[in-house]
Amino acid sequence: MCEAEAAGDVMSTGDPTAGARRGRAPQTTSRRSLLGAMAASAVAAPVLLGTSPAAAATPDGSADTPLSVVLLGTNGGPPPLADRYGISSALVVNGRTYVVDCGRGAVTQYLRAGLSMPSLAGIFLTHLHADHVVDYYAFPLLAAGASGAQGFRSTVEVYGPSPAGIASTTAGAPGPVPGTVEMTRLAGQAYAASPTFFMTEHAGIDPATLLNVHDVLPPSAVGASATHAAPAMTPFTVMENDDVRVSAVLVPHGAVFPAYAYRFDTDHGSVVFSGDTAPTTNVITLARGADVLVHEALYPDGLASLGLSQSLIDHIKSSHTDVAELGSIAAEAEVGTLVATHLSPGQPTAVTDVTWRRLLRDSARQADYGGRMVLGADLMRLPVRRG
Repeated sequence: MCEAEAAGDVMSTGDPTAGARRGRAPQTTSRRSLLGAMAASAVAAPVLLGTSPAAAATPDGSADTPLSVVLLGTNGGPPPLADRYGISSALVVNGRTYVVDCGRGAVTQYLRAGLSMPSLAGIFLTHLHADHVVDYYAFPLLAAGASGAQGFRSTVEVYGPSPAGIASTTAGAPGPVPGTVEMTRLAGQAYAASPTFFMTEHAGIDPATLLNVHDVLPPSAVGASATHAAPAMTPFTVMENDDVRVSAVLVPHGAVFPAYAYRFDTDHGSVVFSGDTAPTTNVITLARGADVLVHEALYPDGLASLGLSQSLIDHIKSSHTDVAELGSIAAEAEVGTLVATHLSPGQPTAVTDVTWRRLLRDSARQADYGGRMVLGADLMRLPVRRG
């Protein structure tokens, strides 16, 4: 069961138990027994199902449930907004925190959400667009070696896209486009002055020593490349520890390669993050039977008010998912709850929350989806419980 703190952002599309799933897709490499069929729903208010509201965060960043999703920022696209922070989410599992994407303000929002730096166990990057990585190196740069709850001293595992296999076209950066490992090394080089000065004064730690960075490579058998970015595929395992098993699929997102969607399976439930993607069967395959699918949302008609060129509007439409399709995606994947984030356009003056909710409700109704549709908001917390 998934509960949303912001009651006004949760919509039922039918019977409260209609989101119950018929079963889970088999997982071929997990060593733990995952949950069987369960109901997954977002509780709009205590009166709806007779349950208590979602719990607030505790000082260590956990909630009263062992699994919860926290939306740190929900804006779609690089342009900074006053009303929404950049795209970033966090998954709290047994008191440990895993961040998915690090958009503008991710560090600030992480702390505003009540998440502690010592709880940070992993960072996952879906792709290397600026709006997903701009605050990535800020985590170690600002928090490495800081005292108490302000910093972290244990190694944070980082997983992100491997090199694209194409040449850079930016001035002053010749050679191939870097993947996550090389991007991290170059960030450490660019910001070397600060930790050097701090360490000279015996106050701080080299940020690079607190990151264990991995380039995520798609399986060679898939035959993916920059020109064949997201062929139909079976999810593959990215990492597994005592808290969580993470799997991924490639998703289509314009010229970006590789771009991933991630699934987090735990003993308490399962959550999928679509990343930025055009509609694809890969996301449906990955999300099959999940408790929560956190999916990007585009409202094409809202783009016209931004003064964008038609060619740019056409590009955005071709590389993202229309909110009208989210109901059918949720229904086909048989997920209990769909959470819309990476809202584009994110400006409330272009698309109001009332409009977003109507669009989500219409999408669910047209697809005969009986689960929950949740409009994401910055700092929304969604505890995930067994149904």
